[in-house]
Amino acid sequence: MSLPRSGIEQIRNNYFRAVDYWIVVPVMLLVVIGLFVLNQVLSSGYIDYPQNFYRQAGAAILGMFVALVICVLDTSLLKAIGWVFYGVAQMMLFIVPFDGYSMEQTWGADSWMKLPVIGNFQPSELSKIGLVLVAAHIFQDIADKKISVPRGFLYLGLLYAPPMAMIMIQQKDFGTGMVIVIAFIAMLFVWGIKYRYLFLSLSGVIIAIPFVWNFYFNDVQKKRILSLLFAGSDPSAEYNLVQAKMAIASGGLAGNTTGNLVYVPVKESDFIYTAVSEHLGFIGTTAVVLIAFFFLSRCLYVAANASQKAYKFIVVGLTAGIAFHFIENMGMCVGLLPITGIPLPFISLGGTALLVNFAAVGIILNISMERHLSKK
Repeated sequence: MSLPRSGIEQIRNNYFRAVDYWIVVPVMLLVVIGLFVLNQVLSSGYIDYPQNFYRQAGAAILGMFVALVICVLDTSLLKAIGWVFYGVAQMMLFIVPFDGYSMEQTWGADSWMKLPVIGNFQPSELSKIGLVLVAAHIFQDIADKKISVPRGFLYLGLLYAPPMAMIMIQQKDFGTGMVIVIAFIAMLFVWGIKYRYLFLSLSGVIIAIPFVWNFYFNDVQKKRILSLLFAGSDPSAEYNLVQAKMAIASGGLAGNTTGNLVYVPVKESDFIYTAVSEHLGFIGTTAVVLIAFFFLSRCLYVAANASQKAYKFIVVGLTAGIAFHFIENMGMCVGLLPITGIPLPFISLGGTALLVNFAAVGIILNISMERHLSKK
């Protein structure tokens, strides 16, 4: 007769059974692909190599630890975690314009701040998670009729207005603002918006286009959109796109073996998908698409089977934000979408984005594990 297992062994075994490996494995595959491609790109003449590669690898390890910590927390704490993320991000967003540190000349937006040990940090990335976590519980209160619809949307407006004003107006970071909007729209669909309100919103967007074009977009953004709509109209504005297409084409089936790589600006970050093609070819780019699709599909499966409405909203919001990153980054590299500063999740160089994406994965894993353990 065997001895009964100790409490620690039971907790450990239950934990490893509850972990959703259908989410963990795709994420780890994307990270491995990213580190491999980044090493190839950064080693080809970047000044900070290999320190920048070590920082990315360190961010990946730290991100895995963050995801591990979050996924073992009590799921009921997610609302409190959301307010913490939201509050910290708000404080940082307020400090960004006054901290004396700016990367606007490099990236076109003053969205970063310099932190001890961590280095460059983008507070708007933290806002994405905080907003989703807090908004999800407001949507649940509306759905459960704990608060009226007008009051609920008033709360949502007050929640979103401060960070969106600082991100879109003060920092002029249109890409991050769009991610937040897409995540909100996804949660809105899950909540159940009526089609007449949807059409009214779309009408408002159409009416706002001339104002956004004339008073918000700068010359660079306008040229990027026009060059997408009218190919060949402005060769200087299309330079990045032309180089990106050449780099993707040079990858062939399994990667460029000639050693003559195409120069693409910001290949390590915004245009990392071109480097995936150069070094892994059509096989590599297809693998990234399939892995990303599988990961996103599994996240939606977790949302569909979540035990509470708020958890459904959370997973859908986070998944929509990550999905927009995948679609926009790949789409702009092949000329289907306008060029924006949107990194490829788990692959592009950038410690902040990687840590935030791992935090999002930790939250989704937490909800998946809660569903699994609640059945026992």
